[in-house]
Amino acid sequence: MTAIRFHRPRHARGVTLVELMIALVLGLVVTGAALALFATNRRTYLATESLGRIQENVRASFELMARDLREGAGNACGNDVTEVNVLKSPAGRWYTDWAGGIRGYSDATAFPDAAFGTARTQRVAGTDAIELKSAVNDGVPIVEHVATSAQFKLNTVNHGFRVGDIAVACDPGHAAILQVTGPASAPGTNTEIVHNTGAAVIPGNCTKGLGGEGVQSACTTGGIEYTFGCFNGDKTTCTAADEKWPAILAKLRASRWYVGYNGRDGGQGRSLYQSVLANSGGVLNTVSQEIAEGVRDMQISYLLNGAANYVEANSTWTTGDIANIVAVRIVLVIQGQDQAGTDGNALQRSLEHVVTIRNRAP
Repeated sequence: MTAIRFHRPRHARGVTLVELMIALVLGLVVTGAALALFATNRRTYLATESLGRIQENVRASFELMARDLREGAGNACGNDVTEVNVLKSPAGRWYTDWAGGIRGYSDATAFPDAAFGTARTQRVAGTDAIELKSAVNDGVPIVEHVATSAQFKLNTVNHGFRVGDIAVACDPGHAAILQVTGPASAPGTNTEIVHNTGAAVIPGNCTKGLGGEGVQSACTTGGIEYTFGCFNGDKTTCTAADEKWPAILAKLRASRWYVGYNGRDGGQGRSLYQSVLANSGGVLNTVSQEIAEGVRDMQISYLLNGAANYVEANSTWTTGDIANIVAVRIVLVIQGQDQAGTDGNALQRSLEHVVTIRNRAP
């Protein structure tokens, strides 16, 4: 008979403290590597997203600015016509001072009517700015101009002009900047536009006469009669078809581009702003609208006709110098939001764009 042997079970053994510590260290290494990879991917994603926003802001900024720049100092009748400004004190307001249609401000030159500041929409010190005036492209043909009664007759009642609007009248020989003073009828009901004196609009017209030369001379000379649509403005010979030529009345477009504070980021946030002329019930005012967030700086230089290099704006430029500006170079410094760069800082890019003044092109 075979004897049966009973084996005593071995006692279960656990891991030692050393093994547990090694396992924990290995787990921490793997977890840390995964977290580091996640953090790197997230930072890369944020950097890419921030760069995309910067590029989008740059495209929008350059596109909108380029539209104004190309049309700077332009009118529907060409750039070889004489010009006269019959607005009262035309140099007293930036949006009525034609003076070449383009005015640049260096980083040390404040606006005449608005100093550098830190409040919302105020211009940032050390940044360039530019003002542009032109006649809009969708002008309305003038059927008849009765100069003695300061009245234009247009070819449609749907001309869009309202009392208080600043307008540019032009034909192949002459252009005049004026203010619409009447009639006060509802839009879409009248083909007549009046540019009289003594009306309750500001700044108003100093004279009915729209002739003469020199953009600021009409008020000092008392005004010279000029009939738009008649050859050389002479109504006495404006009877036959070959004594007439086309004439246009268009609204004046005035815009001011600058870098201003936007009131965010503890008051240090900056944006690109555009100030435009607005007509509210016959009262003119300027409205500043934010175009692109994160624009930290703008530097603008100008190419004069015949020059080899771009130069900074000069406060001593004459109207003749301004008339020789043929191109503008804009450099924008744009910063992304938050600390989205791969180095933990906010992304910042400097980009350049060159725009040719269409009305000055040969």
